[in-house]
Amino acid sequence: MSRDPVAPDDSRMRDYTRPQITALLGELHRRGIPYGLLWGSASTPETTLDGRILVDFGNAPVSTLLNLLHLLRDLDRDRDL
Repeated sequence: MSRDPVAPDDSRMRDYTRPQITALLGELHRRGIPYGLLWGSASTPETTLDGRILVDFGNAPVSTLLNLLHLLRDLDRDRDL
């Protein structure tokens, strides 16, 4: 990974809205398919932890979603080189 992982307690995680997270989940689904990573049931339930929206694939914080996307983006970028 070419960047440091996003920490769950990063204050920027409070700025994400449900529509933004839903869009990120769509990107995760699209990018994950070639690698066999499927989260068709992932959603943004009403669950929050300390003001942060949780993503429902094991009640992961948004930072986990972002870190997975960073990894998949890096894989795609490296593959295209």
